[in-house]
Amino acid sequence: MNKLQMIAKGVAPALAALLMTACAAPEFKQPAIDVPTAFKESQAPVPSEVATHIQTAADGSTWKQAQAAEAQPRGEWWLAFNDTALNELIAEATRANANLAVAAARVKQARAIAGVAEADRIPQVGANVGGQRQRASAPSLGLPDGTPVRPGNAYSANLSASYEIDLFGRVSSNVAAARNDAASVEATYRSVLLSVQADVAQTYFRLRATDAELETLARTVQTREEDVKVNQRRFDLGDIGEFDLSRARTELATVRSEAIGLQRQRVTAEHALAVLLGKPAASYTAGASPLLDTALLPVVPAGLPSSLLERRPDIAAAQRTMEAANARIGVARAAMFPALNLSATGGGAAAQSFSNVFEWSSRSWVLGALMSMPIIDGGRNKANITRSEGALEESVGTYRQSVLVAFAEVEDNLAGLRILAGQTAQMEAALVSARRSADLAQKLYAAGRSSYIDLLDAQRNLAAVERTAVQLRGNRAVTTVALIRALGGGWDSPTAQTVAQQ
Repeated sequence: MNKLQMIAKGVAPALAALLMTACAAPEFKQPAIDVPTAFKESQAPVPSEVATHIQTAADGSTWKQAQAAEAQPRGEWWLAFNDTALNELIAEATRANANLAVAAARVKQARAIAGVAEADRIPQVGANVGGQRQRASAPSLGLPDGTPVRPGNAYSANLSASYEIDLFGRVSSNVAAARNDAASVEATYRSVLLSVQADVAQTYFRLRATDAELETLARTVQTREEDVKVNQRRFDLGDIGEFDLSRARTELATVRSEAIGLQRQRVTAEHALAVLLGKPAASYTAGASPLLDTALLPVVPAGLPSSLLERRPDIAAAQRTMEAANARIGVARAAMFPALNLSATGGGAAAQSFSNVFEWSSRSWVLGALMSMPIIDGGRNKANITRSEGALEESVGTYRQSVLVAFAEVEDNLAGLRILAGQTAQMEAALVSARRSADLAQKLYAAGRSSYIDLLDAQRNLAAVERTAVQLRGNRAVTTVALIRALGGGWDSPTAQTVAQQ
């Protein structure tokens, strides 16, 4: 017997450890991600003639291991644009945007669900107090039919408590899953917040770029109107034929039509901005504010690819979703093992009056322990484990895809700013030449040394170059915001540098 006891003492701990290992959630392992040491576009060579236009810069730091930092404040990155109107719009959208309110409500729900899971960690205690008056039938009391039975009273007051001992990690795994779910929803809220702020900034700059383009078209319309007047006078004097006059009138109508068409683009952007601000489109009007050459754009260093995993809220949400899925494997495994519930009830019951309930002779109590476990479940629990493992595999794939998309978005916008800087440099040179050409063509035409067709070609070329320059200006502002969004709403520089937009 002693030998058996010794064997049992040696086997019991090993068996318990085996059971705990079998049912506990597996240790979470961070998926292997191929993180480059630097963004390719941040290392691209910059031609000397466009170096002053590049708005990105590598910080030159060495690669470091990414750490979870999704709770870090994103920072008021929009202040780097030095635009009071933009600051006010983003503040208003943060207060009133409907999608942001929906995301905040989801955070509230997720936190409450985590609180429900946490409640299983402590004993559940309840109380019940009541009274009733009843009359039983004579046969139910074993008396002959017709025997008079007087009604009676019954009073009771009880306290009850129950508690599940977390033998195999079901409760702790469930709590871990709920906490990570809540953290994922909170990260999603920050992602929505960043998206709303970036959408406001991009829509605002598109609106201002459209205003600048309309301003350019207005100057072109004015030029065409002067051309019509000049050609009308020369036609009246017999210096030119009707062809040149008709051509001038055609050009004027065409440019006016372009200006009217561009108003549709402006109205659409204005309506989109109203929705972002949580306002009806009919009640919001944005004043004209052309995006001028003096607008300041921040220099946004790309930083390290590894730090992107810390800043992007959507990656943080995917990370927490993985951890929640991993914890649910532990919940599914624990369902295959015994569950131990402790319960206790104590109180009193009386028939004469409620005050008698609290007399010592009226006391009653019950203590109990119940262990339950499945024996035959038709493979239900195994299927639940397989499903949980599949959910983890799915979340890992989603996480990897989020990281790849994040890297691609940063590279896209770094490349976009680099290319736009090159285009801007060339377009500035073209703008100088086009203005000079139009001025010379005007003088030659006025002196009668060239035809109206030559003047018109020079004016058309100048108008096209001016519009392209304005569009590039807007694209650079929008792409700068897109890069900030791709970086997670901030960058590593302690202070934002600015350069005058050329």
